[in-house]
Amino acid sequence: MTVDRRRWLAGASAALGSLWLVGCDRLATNPTFTGVLKVAEQWTRHAQRAVTDRNALAREFTPADLSRDFKANGTMRPGDPAYLALLAENFESYRLTIDGLVEQPLSLSLAEVRAAPARTQITRHDCVEGWSSIGKWTGARLSALLDRAKLKPEARYIVFHCADTLDPTATDGAGVYYESIDLIDAFHPQTILAYQMNDGTLPVRHGAPLRLRVERQLGYKHAKYVMRVEAVASLDGLGRGKGGFWPDRGYHWYAGI
Repeated sequence: MTVDRRRWLAGASAALGSLWLVGCDRLATNPTFTGVLKVAEQWTRHAQRAVTDRNALAREFTPADLSRDFKANGTMRPGDPAYLALLAENFESYRLTIDGLVEQPLSLSLAEVRAAPARTQITRHDCVEGWSSIGKWTGARLSALLDRAKLKPEARYIVFHCADTLDPTATDGAGVYYESIDLIDAFHPQTILAYQMNDGTLPVRHGAPLRLRVERQLGYKHAKYVMRVEAVASLDGLGRGKGGFWPDRGYHWYAGI
């Protein structure tokens, strides 16, 4: 199913041609492109959940497969004052907040995140713009952090709030980047909050200090500059109610590959 899904995406990419080149913001307003995503969304989510082991791993690669230049997209360096202050001090006072529908809210330093149970994986990042890159990631297992915070029974989704105002022109408060996943993907073995890339400290352009890696989904789900992890019962009331910055603008919430 994963191979078929990737082939379908490749075929869609070829059919849409130059649409891939115009960037996420313009793609989100193109009816042809969003129609393609809608079909892919319905097929992928139901098919993956029906026939795939919920713990099935995305393909992992070897160090020899690492991309020479792992492309970065989206924001390369947030201009938000709070983020710039953290960056200036090398994230010394950074705290990762884990709250919402949890029994034990957490506020963790970067050192404490690094001390949590971790995983290293070499995986392929697939972007809707039509490119892929292979990178090596090390980070805290999200499942371990959520177990420590103790989710309440009514929790259904995990939301990632980021230090990146990607659309400063938004007048409805939906300009700050965020993403969300359900508990199946949150507890997947390959879902991590990465603090290292290719054996070095995660670069700013790739999301320092922490970046979500959710390896069975497309690139726009891999939120960068993560500041807060929130457990919620519903996605209503977040942004424009679609579960993520790009889903709020026409992309579809589940982006499985």
